[in-house]
Amino acid sequence: MTIMNNRRQMLQGLAGLGAGLCWPASQSWAQAYPTKPVKLVVGAAPGGPVDFMARLYGDQATALTGQSFVVDNKPGASGTIAAGMAAKSAQDGYTLFASGPAAIVVAPHLFAKLEYDPQKDFVPVSMLGAGAFVLAVHPSVPANNVAELIAYAKKNPGALSYGSGGNGSSGQLCTESFAARAGLDLLHVPYKGDGPAVNDLLGGQLKMMFTAPNVALPHMSTGKLKILAVTSQERMGSLPQIPSVHETLNGFEYLGWVILFAPSSLAGDAVNTLAAAWSRGLQDTNVKTRLEGLGMFPPARYGSREAVNNLLKFERERTAQLVKKLGITPA
Repeated sequence: MTIMNNRRQMLQGLAGLGAGLCWPASQSWAQAYPTKPVKLVVGAAPGGPVDFMARLYGDQATALTGQSFVVDNKPGASGTIAAGMAAKSAQDGYTLFASGPAAIVVAPHLFAKLEYDPQKDFVPVSMLGAGAFVLAVHPSVPANNVAELIAYAKKNPGALSYGSGGNGSSGQLCTESFAARAGLDLLHVPYKGDGPAVNDLLGGQLKMMFTAPNVALPHMSTGKLKILAVTSQERMGSLPQIPSVHETLNGFEYLGWVILFAPSSLAGDAVNTLAAAWSRGLQDTNVKTRLEGLGMFPPARYGSREAVNNLLKFERERTAQLVKKLGITPA
């Protein structure tokens, strides 16, 4: 009985913490939820960032609640298969959805029909982590910082080609957001993934690219690529010598993030219990180290539900503007 009381007290206290979430703590839900294993649906194959983050969250939630949080990988179609499955599951909080921007923000612009409504079917629980992209250029480009790159691109409109993982990919949207902010005319070359694009960047067929740090950084030390900036407003702890784009273009930021979503009908106090697991996890040095090892960081600015909702609203508006500008139509 003492152990159960301690667990209840911990859940109630952490639910109040809840990463700054604004729901009132409820003793009944803190005691009652969860009472059985919880499924974490992930729209990606095992081993990727979203899968990694979901499993890391699951470990924390399992330790806090005493119930198993099990990842269920359903890759394909930019995460929309997983999102549809999660949305159609029982709305009792025992099926959650971990996702990056693709299924939540971008998919409505790429697919004519979805089996879910990103805004109506899901409510954010916690941002599990965010990661910056890096701006990589071929050594032949006469620029050693963002200001010089912008100046060169303006003098040579259309001369700078960039690669991405395809139309509507985060790489394209990030680059076009940068181009729109700086007033640049860049040439987009879509690929079936970042890997082939980076190969052509290394060969000089492409001149620049926004991509994940782990993809480009190995080539910086060999001199095959120049890394000019990161896309988070803060410099990355693992790359303190690399400035942010924000330092040249004030306010610019483009992140890859992983957010945990619950059914929109789930009671707020149950969501608080879910959020509390991550609040506690972020106090663990081991968790922070594992995040950093993946190039992710716990963004303090998005520690509350309100902040995450504001971010999603901003991302949706920015994506809609970019998609219209680029003429991308749903398939």
